[in-house]
Amino acid sequence: MDTAEVSSICCIGAGYVGGPTAAVMAYYNPHLTVTVVDRDQARIDRWNSENLPLYEPGLLQMLQSARDGSTEDMEHQQMATVSPQSERRRPNLLFSTDVAKNIGAADMILIAVNTPTKKRGLGAGRATDVTALEAVTKQIAIHAKAGAILVEKSTVPCRTADLIRETLKTYRPGVHFEVLSNPEFLSAGTAISDLVSPSRVLIGSQPTTEGLRAATALERVYSWVDPCKIMHTNTYSSELAKLVANAMLAQRISSINSISAICEKTGADIHEISNAIGADARIGSKYLKAGVGFGGSCFGKDIRSLAYLAETLGLPEVAEYWQQVLKINEWQGTRFARKVVKRLNGTLSGKKITVLGYAFKPGTDDTRESPALEGIRILLDDAPAEVAIFDPFCCPTVVREEVGRLCGSEVLKCNDGSVEVYENAYEACDRSHAIIIMTDCDEFRQSAKAGYEVSNLENRLDWPKIVYNLEKPRWVFDGRGIVDLDVMEKVGVRVEGIGRVGWGGL
Repeated sequence: MDTAEVSSICCIGAGYVGGPTAAVMAYYNPHLTVTVVDRDQARIDRWNSENLPLYEPGLLQMLQSARDGSTEDMEHQQMATVSPQSERRRPNLLFSTDVAKNIGAADMILIAVNTPTKKRGLGAGRATDVTALEAVTKQIAIHAKAGAILVEKSTVPCRTADLIRETLKTYRPGVHFEVLSNPEFLSAGTAISDLVSPSRVLIGSQPTTEGLRAATALERVYSWVDPCKIMHTNTYSSELAKLVANAMLAQRISSINSISAICEKTGADIHEISNAIGADARIGSKYLKAGVGFGGSCFGKDIRSLAYLAETLGLPEVAEYWQQVLKINEWQGTRFARKVVKRLNGTLSGKKITVLGYAFKPGTDDTRESPALEGIRILLDDAPAEVAIFDPFCCPTVVREEVGRLCGSEVLKCNDGSVEVYENAYEACDRSHAIIIMTDCDEFRQSAKAGYEVSNLENRLDWPKIVYNLEKPRWVFDGRGIVDLDVMEKVGVRVEGIGRVGWGGL
């Protein structure tokens, strides 16, 4: 297909990847029509409303421009490369449940369906479940116009492009389609800025004339990106690069978390250790912050997929290495939760425990594989009077439903259980015997006077007010290293952190 012929794009999957990606592509390419399709009518209805199915800073404003033709100036979103529209633009971003029709009309098709870890069968708990990808590939083969360009946006195992090509040949023999790999490198909470100003855009294609032509067509869709940041590779390298990127980042987190345990035994300070090794230019400072461990939908899933790939290739030592990264991550969260019980005299009976932060990271309402959930499970084993949960970005109803689904509905307060989710942090903390900080939200940090740069000063918690209403001996368990031990202890709070010796001593 000649690059000039690409005028319509269909994105299959209206989730965390498909929705934001389509919105940015439509915004920067007003000459294109971008349609996001999904069979979930309720999800599509929310994308067509102001009540979006996910929270990302800047997403609603971009949708209002591309979907609604709004002229709203977006400079206040701090996106330096976004040019506000001086005239009302043609709406060119659509959301629909008519999958077949929109596949058939598209020149380029983005595959952004869910690819979770398999729950049963061969490779259960490690291998990637490509059931949804197989299903949409069959639909593409049946309905797509000849010569349409297919783009993998979902995170997939290496050589998935071959699976797609074989499916296309089975259901549409004699018709040629190019298959590209274009993995997303988005972080929850910064997805729009990651798309607007990406560190790199990876495009994998076959090293043929047709393959390179298709890659060029996709590169032109990234019209707002500096060409120097667009990298071309073969298809397999692009697929594998996504898994390796997440695995390497997760490995750094598990590595520093393993050192945090040594610090607690020796009296060393994990923050000082992190600063010292992060100053080494060969290492760098990113992803060296000790905490309760990583969560989210990517790191764990991608490491499991990478380990399974190594195992199937006859590389058990490589598989074992990456499995250890996951093992350290799980151990760190369990170790922290058990520390809470130990410091509270070995029992939570009759005590209220407050968990601040439920999403797997700040700035997002994404709760998938959140470390907080496993911590709550461990706390519930010790029969506390109440486990109070508050997260500034999560809907209490959603959190309540998820805890009930994953821990059993009987644990919820409304069913005479222990778990209650609050809309207000002060109510959640009131008369609590211990506060556990599970995400490093700005709202939970102390003021800049305590040595922190806090960007959200007007919404930060009034810690003296919270401390006043805690039950003695007033415990705070800091799982993210965001409170000042000295300041808190001066106002009578016993602080236990990660990788630092607090009130509990060695």
